Amino acid sequence: MTDHAGLADQIVALLPRLRRFATTLCRNPQDVDDLVHGAVERALNRLDSWRPGTRLDSWMFRILQNHWIDQVRARKPLDDLSAADQLVGEDGRHVTETRMAMSVVRKVVASLPEEQRAVVGLVLLDDCSYRQAAEILDIPIGTVMSRLSRAREVLQQALNADGAAPLWKEKADQ
Repeated sequence: MTDHAGLADQIVALLPRLRRFATTLCRNPQDVDDLVHGAVERALNRLDSWRPGTRLDSWMFRILQNHWIDQVRARKPLDDLSAADQLVGEDGRHVTETRMAMSVVRKVVASLPEEQRAVVGLVLLDDCSYRQAAEILDIPIGTVMSRLSRAREVLQQALNADGAAPLWKEKADQ
């Protein structure tokens, strides 16, 4: 028998990661909390279906993604991903430049196909390995790498207008 109170506490600890992933998926900041709430509610109602010894975070990401897919099927695609977190800094020029870059990134991420947005959310925002993302999304690791590569190219091209340096380096052991 599984300790449901312990699982619920672990789910609460995952809320920031679930929220980041939901922000990537749904494009509309007003829908993020509803999506996370719905996924957590589904998970809590189905705690008996979680298998001890498996990754709780993968299980929760999968529930969140399936809940999002159900919502998309039930209505028109969600609107634009606009504001995430406010950036704080002391140098006004740096803050402005960062906000402008973040605005470009948000727009580009919102324009990516949903399959690429999901991979970007897991690998780039939640720092999952390629293998973890593949398990969560139930796709081959090569597909994760391909989708991420295409998304990175689009993001880098959008930010490269001023000759900016690459935003990331490939991780050696994914």
